[in-house]
Amino acid sequence: MTTFALAEPPTAAPTQTNVKPADDAPADTAKSEALAGTGLSPIPNKNLWSIVSAGGILMIPLAACSFILLVFIFERAIALRRGRVIPKPFVKRFMHKLEEGQLDREQALLLCEESGSPVANVFAHGLRKWGRPAVEVEQAILDGGERAVNDLRRYVRMFNGISTLSPLLGLCGTVFGMIHAFNEIATSDAMGRPELLAGGIGEALLTTAAGLVVAIPALVAYLFFISRVDSLVVEIDALGQELVNQISSEALHEQSHSKSPRSARKEAA
Repeated sequence: MTTFALAEPPTAAPTQTNVKPADDAPADTAKSEALAGTGLSPIPNKNLWSIVSAGGILMIPLAACSFILLVFIFERAIALRRGRVIPKPFVKRFMHKLEEGQLDREQALLLCEESGSPVANVFAHGLRKWGRPAVEVEQAILDGGERAVNDLRRYVRMFNGISTLSPLLGLCGTVFGMIHAFNEIATSDAMGRPELLAGGIGEALLTTAAGLVVAIPALVAYLFFISRVDSLVVEIDALGQELVNQISSEALHEQSHSKSPRSARKEAA
């Protein structure tokens, strides 16, 4: 008996369909959707205004500190120019005329008033003691130097204040931002979603970064202008000592003795 096996019909090959997995969605869209449930947004890093807005209300005093810093950096850079504080043409002409005996007290004071520079104001204090002992002349120059130093150091301490205050403002903004971020995460379904915590912390750290950006240039400006003032004060002090050697009673007495033999020789000739 012969049995015949029925042949099974050939099965069709499975068709492949090009279906994109859901994991290939853009990363930015996924992050935005993940953060949308908590009210947080991705950290801005391209637009300056968006960065400032994301930093919170404490970015306003930080922006004010940066504006004040820029204004007074330009002001002190102009005010502490060596040509303004110690104008070389005035100093050279003034000291030369004193050495040659071409100036008296009134003429010297008039030249200092016309100049109006800080070194001229220091000279004027010493000139008012013309012909007095060297101790009195030097003390008058020291008094004038103290006033000049106070004028030169004007606004310089403000740079130190900004360099100290800005990081504290930034840290305060970070603390407030962290509290806000944790509160938002605590009230949302954020289990197993670390990107929510990372986004909130990153946004909170914007104020710290802004505080450091303001504080570092402020500290550099403070150190620079303090060193500039110190160098100018040392130079003014040296010029003041030269003035003492020209107008004190001891110096005038020596000059009169040194001139008398010369005048005698001229009369004999």
